[in-house]
Parts: sequence; structure tokens; C-alpha cells
Amino acid sequence: MAKTILALSSLYPLGLNELEGGFHVIKLWQEKYPDAAIRAHQADIVAVIATPGRNVSRGLIEALPNLEIIANFAVGTDNIDLEAARERGIVVTNTPDVLTGDTADAAIALMLAVARRVVEGDAYVRIGKWLNGAMPLGTSPGGKVAGIVGLGRIGRAIAARCEAFGIKIVYHGPNRKKDVSYDYYDDLAEMAAGADFLFLACCGGPDTKHIVDAGVLNALGPKGYLINIARGSVVDEQALLIALRNGDIAGAGLDVFENEPHVPEGLFTMDNVVLLPHVGSATVETRTAMGRLVIENILAHFSGNPLKTPVVA
Repeated sequence: MAKTILALSSLYPLGLNELEGGFHVIKLWQEKYPDAAIRAHQADIVAVIATPGRNVSRGLIEALPNLEIIANFAVGTDNIDLEAARERGIVVTNTPDVLTGDTADAAIALMLAVARRVVEGDAYVRIGKWLNGAMPLGTSPGGKVAGIVGLGRIGRAIAARCEAFGIKIVYHGPNRKKDVSYDYYDDLAEMAAGADFLFLACCGGPDTKHIVDAGVLNALGPKGYLINIARGSVVDEQALLIALRNGDIAGAGLDVFENEPHVPEGLFTMDNVVLLPHVGSATVETRTAMGRLVIENILAHFSGNPLKTPVVA
């Protein structure tokens, strides 16, 4: 049996060359008939390289009888059926730490872009509106309150960056953190009511689906901004559209969406919204480091060495 890797991601910019020397690699995005390619090699596939937006479902896991490892090109694992993997004894790895800084930077970039009207200002100059007078004023981040949902690695990095702007930090999550002095809220709506910027840095999945609903958005209020670099599933997008349209919140900076790459068209015409195509970790340096971790985990597994970053082992 030729050991085969089913790659759902190219690991760009690092690439898959290092794996192709010892494995047959199916680059699924290049296959004209992806399902047929999987069926043709299903008994040979021993590893899957996963990526957000391409789910490794129970059905796929059960279709690969010799699957040993799922290496995720991301931190979050909501794109993988972890329960199905555990049942089969399949190990799962991810890429923590290496993307923390860049993802936190993207959150701050979205905050500044929407509050200081950066994208709107760029268009204002390009289309000649400046000739007719100054554009409306923006909002200063200094002296404001940031409510962070999910004070993990990325949430803490966002907090540190916000503090440099003179922003007060509060947070919400399943548990209070003993090693921080920030005020903790076990009620998300209560925290949102006192926040100027609501940062979402929590995990995706069923436990957090639509935790930001109409009630939370109404609590955030007409001077509050929503910043999401977590997962699109965390926000009820229809409630967000209504809140933005009605002025129930001041604006939003969004890097992730419920049905990527499909984005609600209603957002396209809103000046108080900044949209990014899920690029929180998208720098040459970080994506290279993420790809390196994916490869190191696969090679470690098949050489009998400890995994670098196991999620399920």
C-alpha cells in the first residue's frame, strides 16, 4: 500500500514538496473530480491535511479505513469531527502559537480601520469627495473599553495590544482566568453593555454558535463596534445585518463569516463595516510557520516521534 496524504490545503507558501518525497500526495483542489479521487485512493490514505472551510466530516473519516492523522493548517478545529477521530484513534494536530501575533494584529487593524474610518477615508479621497469638504469624524480608541470573548492565546495578544492604546480590558469566557487582573464577566450581554469594542477571539463550534445574537448586539449599543477574527459561526449574521442597518451598533470589522467565502451582500454597501477574506494569519512568515508545523507533525507521527502540537493524540 502506497502511503497517501489527502491534502485539502496547499500549505502556501511553504508547499508540499517535503512530503512528496516520501508519500503520494493528492492535491484535492487540483482534482477535476474530487470525490472520485478520494474513492480511488481511500484505502491508501493515511493522513489528511485539513484547513478551515474544508470540513473533515465523520463521513470522510469513516470512508478512509487506514487514516492515522489529521493535521490541521489552523488553530481552531471546528472543521474536524473530533469525536469521530477519537472513536477511531486518529490523532489530530493543529498550529497554535505561530499565528497568535499576526491574528491579533489583524484584530487591531480592523478596530482602527472601522473606528477611524480608514477604508471609508481611502474611498473619500479616491472618488474626489474631499474636494467638497471634510469627511465625518472617526472614533478614538483611547480611553475606551474592549470586551474580549475568549481570553486564550490570541485574546491575550489582543488585550496586550489594546492596552498600548490606553484601552481598558474586560473579558468573557467559560471560566475566570486566575493569572490576569482584568475584570471577568460570566454574562456576555452584560459585558457587551459596558464595552466600546467587542472582540471575538473564541473557538468556533456548537458551543459558541451564535453566542453573539440580537440581545448581545443591542447591549453593545449604538456606540459599540464588533470585531470578529474568531469564526463566522460565533455571530448570528442576520441579527448583525439588522443591527448595522438600524444603527443598533456603530460598526463592525469582520475577517470571518458563517458561509465562507459567501458574504451577505447587505454588508457590501455599508460604510461602517470593514470586510477581510479570512486573512488573520495571512502573512508569508506566519503561513510558512504554520505549514512547517503541519509537515513536522506528519513526519513525527510516521517516524514514531512525539507530535509537535497534538489536539487529539
